[in-house]
Amino acid sequence: MFREMQRKKQQLTREECVQILKSELRGVLSVLGDDDYPYGVPVNHYYCEEDGKIYFHGGKKGHKIDAIKRHDKASFCVFDSGFRREGEWALNIRSVIVFGRVEFIADRETTYRISAALSRKFTDDEAYISREIAQFGPNTLLFALVPEHISGKRVNEA
Repeated sequence: MFREMQRKKQQLTREECVQILKSELRGVLSVLGDDDYPYGVPVNHYYCEEDGKIYFHGGKKGHKIDAIKRHDKASFCVFDSGFRREGEWALNIRSVIVFGRVEFIADRETTYRISAALSRKFTDDEAYISREIAQFGPNTLLFALVPEHISGKRVNEA
C-alpha cells in the first residue's frame, strides 16, 4: 500500500525515525482541507513510546479540526536541523514522514498527561506547566496520529 523508498542507501532505521520524532520540536501535519486542497500546518508534537502514537493538542475548532473530522487520514513530516561536513556548503538532513489516521482523545486525564509531556519538550518548569494545564486544559483538544507507515531518509542537499 505504501511506496518503497527509491534510494534505499539513504533510508533510516525505525529506531532513527523514532529518535527524530522524539527529539524534534515541530513538524508539518498535512490533511485534506477545504475543497480537497492539501492543508499542511506546522505543529508541535509528542511521540509516545508506550503506544507509538504521535500526539498533538490545540483548540477545538478550526480548519485543521474540520478537515480531520471529514477525513481522518493524515501525514506528518519532521526533519532535524542538519549538519554540514567541514569544508562543504551542503546541508545533511534527516527527515521522517508518518502516514496514518487521526483519532480524537476525549479522556481529560490523558489530555492533561500528554499535554504535560509535550510541554516538557520545551521547559522543565513544572509550576508553569501546571498553571497552563489548569488554565487551558479544559479547552484543549488532544488528538493522535496512529501510524500506519513510518519512513525516514538521510539527504545531502548537494
